[in-house]
Amino acid sequence: MGVPETQRSGPMSLTKSILAALMLFGAPALLPAAQRPEQAGAAAAEGVAHAVPAEHGIPQKALGLGKKEVFITNSMLVTWIVASVLILFARMATRQMREVPAGAQNFWEWLVESLYEFLEGIIGPDLVKKTFWFFATIFIFILFTNWFGLIPGVGTIGWGVQGAHGFVVTRPLLRGGNADLNMTAAMAMLFFFFWTVWAVQANGVKGFFLHLFGPKGESTGALKLLLIVIFFLVGFLEVFSILFRPVSLSFRLYGNIYAGENMLEAMSDLVPGLGWLLPVPFYFMELLVGLVQALVFMLLTAVFTMLICMHEEGHEKAHHQD
Repeated sequence: MGVPETQRSGPMSLTKSILAALMLFGAPALLPAAQRPEQAGAAAAEGVAHAVPAEHGIPQKALGLGKKEVFITNSMLVTWIVASVLILFARMATRQMREVPAGAQNFWEWLVESLYEFLEGIIGPDLVKKTFWFFATIFIFILFTNWFGLIPGVGTIGWGVQGAHGFVVTRPLLRGGNADLNMTAAMAMLFFFFWTVWAVQANGVKGFFLHLFGPKGESTGALKLLLIVIFFLVGFLEVFSILFRPVSLSFRLYGNIYAGENMLEAMSDLVPGLGWLLPVPFYFMELLVGLVQALVFMLLTAVFTMLICMHEEGHEKAHHQD
C-alpha cells in the first residue's frame, strides 16, 4: 500500500505541507482571545467562589493562562499541543519510507489513502488533487483536538480557590480546543478564504460572478430578460448564504463539543462519590461525536467547494460532447 501520487514529495507537496502547518498553528491567533474581565468583576467572582459552590459547567469563553488574563488562552495551548504532536508523528512515520509499510507508516498511509479515496469519490479526481491537503488537515486536526479534550485532566487541572466543598478550579490549564468559538470561527474563516481562491481559480473572476448572478438555461426575448432579473436577485440570496457558511460551520462544531464537555462535567458531579463512574458511558459517545463532527466539517467544506468549482467543468464536458 503506497501513498497516492499526489501526496509524494515535491515542491508543491512541500508548499502544501507548510501551508497546513501554518494553518494548524496560526488558526487560534486569527481571532482575538477572550475579552479581558474587569478587575472588580474578577474580585467579586472570587469572593462568590469562597462563599458558595461554583456553578456546574465550563465557562463559555476560553481563559488566559495563569492567574491573570493573557493573550495565550488554555484552548489555544491545547491546539498547539495537538498540532505539534500531529506534525511530529507525521514526520516520524514518514522519515524512513518502506515499500512494505509497518507500524506508524502503515497507520499514516492507511489514514491518508482512506481520506483521499473517500474525498475523491465525492468531489472528483481533479478537484481532490488541489484541495486534499486542506480537507485532510482539517479532518485530522479537528478529530484529534476533539479527542484530546476527553483526556482526564483537561479542564480539571489549573488555578482556583478553596471553597466550602474543596478546591474549585476557576482557571483550568487546558480546555478543549474546539470548545472555544474563537478556534472554530478561525478555521471557518480560513476555509472561506481558500474557498474564494479555489472558486476564482476554477471559474475566473468573470465566471465566478456569472455563477452567482448569471441566468441559467437558454432562452430568448422577454423571457430571457425576465430570467436575468430573477437570477440576479437570486444571486444576492446566494451571496448571503455563502457569507453565512462560516457562521454555521463555526457554531455547529463549537456547540456540539462545548455541550459534550458540559454534559461530562454535569454527570461527574451528579452523584457524589460516583463522579469517576457515571461519565464513562458518555465518554464513548463523545468519542463518536468527535469523529462525526470532524467528518461533518470536512464534508460540508468539501461539498461547498465542489458546488462552486465543478460548475464550469460540467459546461466543458457538455461542450466536448457536442
